[in-house]
Amino acid sequence: MSSNNQEIDALIALLAKLPGMGPRSARRAVLHLIKKRALLLTPLADAMFAVAATARECVVCGNIGTRDRCDVCEDQRRGNGQICVVEDVADLWAMERTAVFKGRYHVLGGSLSALDGVGPEELRIPSLISRVLAEEVTEVILALNATVDGQTTAHYIADQLEEAGVAVTSLAQGVPIGGELDYLDDGTISAALNARKSV
Repeated sequence: MSSNNQEIDALIALLAKLPGMGPRSARRAVLHLIKKRALLLTPLADAMFAVAATARECVVCGNIGTRDRCDVCEDQRRGNGQICVVEDVADLWAMERTAVFKGRYHVLGGSLSALDGVGPEELRIPSLISRVLAEEVTEVILALNATVDGQTTAHYIADQLEEAGVAVTSLAQGVPIGGELDYLDDGTISAALNARKSV
């Protein structure tokens, strides 16, 4: 583009850095926003400014909200003794979409990875152990990704909590509802076979 479009080029370049967006998708999105300036672009800019000014990490669990303590941690009904441990805020939000889990969460901020130099201190594992010991926790549910790093992290946390006197469980893994074996990866099929139960 010409030098007259520096602001538009800058917006395209920023949008292209978002997950799932490349330069072409960003250009299409920017053109659409400009065409719908009053309906989309101005309200989007206002909303982004507001979020930039107010978004923060929950001091208890690591969720993202607009106060020091997120809505889940503030909700007294959620203090049922269960803490669900997830790797990322996106995982927490995915769990919340199901509206099935009624306890509280703890966001690690990733998983252990020797290759990437990520140890327990780089994650929120020490604060998880402190929470379990300080709060009336009866069960820690490890809802970590079914990857080598996720499983390594789960085993590490389970070892750290061995003396805490709490139940440590993990999500069941295997064939999803409606899943066809032909479309599943080998790890999922193996996990499903190993976790088989009586019919």
